[in-house]
Amino acid sequence: MEQPISQVRVGAIKAAIWRNEVGDGLRCNVTFERLYQDGDEWRSSESFGRDDLLLVAKIADLAHSRIFDLQELDRGFEKHG
Repeated sequence: MEQPISQVRVGAIKAAIWRNEVGDGLRCNVTFERLYQDGDEWRSSESFGRDDLLLVAKIADLAHSRIFDLQELDRGFEKHG
């Protein structure tokens, strides 16, 4: 199973950053999920309540910055590889 190349998590909200190779270098897609406990089991949901939305926005901002860092690293490897 494919794994994300990076993750950003704050509290129960997580963004997974996925590699999407294209001809001109690294591109990324992002998925968001909310983690919660149901009894003894941990589950996740792609649904967010009103009180989650500002945290989702913060995590989106952090994921955006992380993608720029990953792309810079990728370009560096191409130049020196």
